[in-house]
Amino acid sequence: MLELKLNGVKKFIEATLVVKNITFEAYEGERVGIIGANGCGKSTVLKLIAGIEPMNYYPGYPQTSSPGYDEGLIHLPRGATSAYLDQMPNFPKGLKVIDVLNLAFEDIDQIEMQMRELEEQMKILKDEALEKNLKKYSDLVQLFEVKGGYEREEKVSKVCTGLHFDEIFLNKDYALLSGGEKTTVALGKLLIHNPDILLLDEPTNHLDMESVEWLEGYLKGYKGIILIVSHDRYFLDNVVTKIVEIEDMESICYKGNYSSFVNQKEENMRIQYEHFREQQKKINNMEKTVMSLRDWAMRADNNKFFRRAASIQKKLDKMERIEKPLFEKRNMKLDLNAAVRSGNETIKAIGLTKCYKEKMLFKEADLLITFGERVCLIGPNGSGKTTFLKMLLGEEQPDDGVIELGANVMSAYLPQKIVFNNEEHTVLETFREDISIVEGKAREYLSKFMFYKSSVFKKVKHLSGGERIRLKLAMLLFQDINLLILDEPTNHLDIDSIETLEEALGDFNGTIFFISHDRYFINKICERVIVLENHSLKSYQGNYDHFKLEKEKAGILENKAPIVKSEKVKKQRNIYDNPKKDAAKAKALSKIESLEREIMEIDIAMSADPIDYGQLNKLYERKLELNKELEAVMEMWIND
Repeated sequence: MLELKLNGVKKFIEATLVVKNITFEAYEGERVGIIGANGCGKSTVLKLIAGIEPMNYYPGYPQTSSPGYDEGLIHLPRGATSAYLDQMPNFPKGLKVIDVLNLAFEDIDQIEMQMRELEEQMKILKDEALEKNLKKYSDLVQLFEVKGGYEREEKVSKVCTGLHFDEIFLNKDYALLSGGEKTTVALGKLLIHNPDILLLDEPTNHLDMESVEWLEGYLKGYKGIILIVSHDRYFLDNVVTKIVEIEDMESICYKGNYSSFVNQKEENMRIQYEHFREQQKKINNMEKTVMSLRDWAMRADNNKFFRRAASIQKKLDKMERIEKPLFEKRNMKLDLNAAVRSGNETIKAIGLTKCYKEKMLFKEADLLITFGERVCLIGPNGSGKTTFLKMLLGEEQPDDGVIELGANVMSAYLPQKIVFNNEEHTVLETFREDISIVEGKAREYLSKFMFYKSSVFKKVKHLSGGERIRLKLAMLLFQDINLLILDEPTNHLDIDSIETLEEALGDFNGTIFFISHDRYFINKICERVIVLENHSLKSYQGNYDHFKLEKEKAGILENKAPIVKSEKVKKQRNIYDNPKKDAAKAKALSKIESLEREIMEIDIAMSADPIDYGQLNKLYERKLELNKELEAVMEMWIND
């Protein structure tokens, strides 16, 4: 059985301490999610396991150690293979996409080459030499089979179908792909390789929802060990069986998925706070006793009281203090209020038609978004989401039809790729570039976006993805706006920052229109989902879970023959009529209505604010059960 162990891992990178106590175990079949703030060392842990980042031990470790050197042990199963998905993968020049995918079969290719060589040799060998080579050949054939050599085409086909790699894409030059496409191809190679230990760093960042859902199913059936760094809470809920949180450079393990982790952490903090309060009471009592004893000793001139006071003080000094848990983390403190109300029609598209490189994206599509709505645009990669935004912002023109903002709309746009005018400027200089504001007020405002003290003097080129988003948000939200347009706003934020953004957007009383593949974020923010389907814009009321339910119900009905209602004509009962069957159908229909009502009630309860995570998790699990039951009853109703 595969077993991976990290024990007390402490790691320095260029004399900077990155992590100081990482301890956890992972076993065969386990899927471990690693979470934490940006820069906490999540990717470093994966690279240490993969061997990409080596441990720099002091000579003679573990018997001797020295400050500034790495410590701790990483135990990998003997002979186990591992593979790491880098966020910025690189491969040799001149390779097509299919060539990169086939790199997963390097071991198999080597074995096959040896088999071919033996085949040529055996044509001229005889007797003992032939028998010896036959034995070698037999061993190679067995190894070829164990490594999956005969399943090569099936593996490639399965991954290409799941990640939507068509024949044209497979023949593209890998070097000419976008960063997101390169990462997706690298992910495909890893899945085909099928190592014992799979190390994934933000695997969902560049996938559309359909591909993410396929990946979830694929990983659930994976037989090895999976370690995943991700900020996608919906993905973590659906895939992982254990959470490792890195906080203050140390790791804490929690059983279950992300929602389970949230519940456990809240409970742990509540218990810690109770212990903290009890200890504080004990400390206060002991301190009062020490003061009283010293006072009595002075009055009575009695050394016995002094000794007793000293003894209690010694116990106090040696006592291991329980830290007070921080229930509120240091996050963005935003105040998002629409400056002035816009007209009722905020975004409008009428008869919108647009082709891109001979591919039809929109054909006479219509859309109306009114003031105060929170609308998410979703669709597969390449379906036209970004093109729609460009037309809305006036960067591109439609081939036909109209797309425009309504009267008195003041919009702010957060792009997916954030670029600043001068990367050499500091955060403070960049913020003040086009804004007339004194330095003190600018620093006070930037502190709301977690740029504290000297961090405002950090150069823009050194900012992380999350920091770039925070700075851009600060610049946008300083303006008077009543429409927020966001393109994949959660892509480079850690979970804490995403949750802060969700809270801030929840307080915004203007209109929000955004593109996202973060299903958890969509569920939190969205009131209507717009889907790019068949060159049109189809609207679904509710959040992402509502949309999925509607699609599932529609899919079940589409796959069955239509039910044609007969005319209401009295007829004589046929001996083959089945009254029991009719009663069963009526009962099933009643059950369907009952289940749909309960699901609707759960959706209302889940959208209520405030609601604790424990209750939310229970409601979500109950909803999944009801959806399965509804599907089964609908199948029975249609088939009867």
